Amino acid sequence: MLTICLRFALCALWLLAPPAQAADITGKLRVIDGDTVDVGRTRVRLYGIDAPERGQPCTTLNGQNWACGDWVTRQVQDLFDGQRVRCVAKDTDRYGRVVAKCYAGDADIGARLVQDGLAYAYRKYAMDYDLDEKAALVAKRGIHGFTLQSPARYRLTRIKGRDAQDPNCAIKGNISAKGKRIYHMPGQKFYDRTGIQPAKGERWFCSEAQARASGWRPARR
Repeated sequence: MLTICLRFALCALWLLAPPAQAADITGKLRVIDGDTVDVGRTRVRLYGIDAPERGQPCTTLNGQNWACGDWVTRQVQDLFDGQRVRCVAKDTDRYGRVVAKCYAGDADIGARLVQDGLAYAYRKYAMDYDLDEKAALVAKRGIHGFTLQSPARYRLTRIKGRDAQDPNCAIKGNISAKGKRIYHMPGQKFYDRTGIQPAKGERWFCSEAQARASGWRPARR
């Protein structure tokens, strides 16, 4: 009888105990892009920020096209690549990545990137870095000194092949059999027969400037 009571008491304590917290993720950081990193063997999406995608173009204030997404990635690499970091998990996204706040020493990596104008505060999911972005915007730091689509809108154009909210995104970015990146404008000779296969890296563009900045050249006819 005593044994049964003891077992019952232990089970009750186990049921009433708070759930164990997930262990922090620690390890050497490797930058994938402006808001995605590998920590050890774990792919992490930085919580509360949204950075330009690799290859995402922007336009300088004097009208020059520039691959600012690649620039952002290089800046983040210079700041944090190879450092040992600690990440506190918040969630898991639809791609299976851990969404986490990461720290290099006492420095909040997400906060630093927003403060330096290398990422936006991702207000759709968190307001943690709202004031950091506003300060960077006023100072025109980093990406705030250029004209570019929001990363979320750019992803919609790239992943779905065409921005459903903008019917003007009709330029076809095709990759030839020889691997050449060529864009076709409506009205050109091969426009209608050119198909777009996003799985191969082909995509639609909303402007010639965007196509050129992303590495595509115009079709000759």
